Amino acid sequence: MNAILTVMRRELAGYFATPVAYVFIVIFLVMCGVFTFYLGNFYDRGVADLNPFFQFHPWLYLFLVPAISMRLWAEERKSGTVELLLTLPITLAQAVIGKFLAAWLFIGIALALTFPIWITVNYLGDPDNGAILAAYVGSFLMAGGYLAIGSGMSSLTRNQVVAFILSVVVCFAFLLSGLPMVTDLFSGWAPQALLDAIASLSFLAHFSDIAKGVIDLRDLVYFALVIAFWLAASMIILELKKAD
Repeated sequence: MNAILTVMRRELAGYFATPVAYVFIVIFLVMCGVFTFYLGNFYDRGVADLNPFFQFHPWLYLFLVPAISMRLWAEERKSGTVELLLTLPITLAQAVIGKFLAAWLFIGIALALTFPIWITVNYLGDPDNGAILAAYVGSFLMAGGYLAIGSGMSSLTRNQVVAFILSVVVCFAFLLSGLPMVTDLFSGWAPQALLDAIASLSFLAHFSDIAKGVIDLRDLVYFALVIAFWLAASMIILELKKAD
């Protein structure tokens, strides 16, 4: 655990040592405001909740999280510092988990900075703060899922642009897997069990349940399994590409 925390602190400090962190946070906050107040019609709805705020998070994360995750391993492999990192007295698993937690915490900081919208909705009305807190938890877990996928894609290549594109494509597949446009491709010839399995992979379905204030154990397990699977995939890929 000490090794993981050391890697996490090192990586997190690295984000704020460059303009990358500040650019990401500003873009995230601006885009949240634009989507909430203009596309989500926050004021015109006349309802004291944050549904217009959270409903766009899956789509914001689709592009912003891969922009963070693309540098996790692609940059390390391109510059050759991954070999230096692994010569330290830490295991590959500790390095992968530490870098992931640093990026996840950084995204969490950006998400926490949206607190003025929570204050605003409480000033304007009497919202269900329990549901809002649950939605924040769901948003953070979903960001972790996107980030874990991005970590896996970043470990595949030395090129950050390629890692970004691969991350967006895979995350987009997970995002839409439960929608009719995807399930209709399998209906008619695939067994119902396969259709249910594909639909159960949808980020939208699991996040929308939590955003309503219902924290189901199945949704928590889903995000935990997604994160664990893709981090394990990152470790396996990095182990196989050590000689590259």
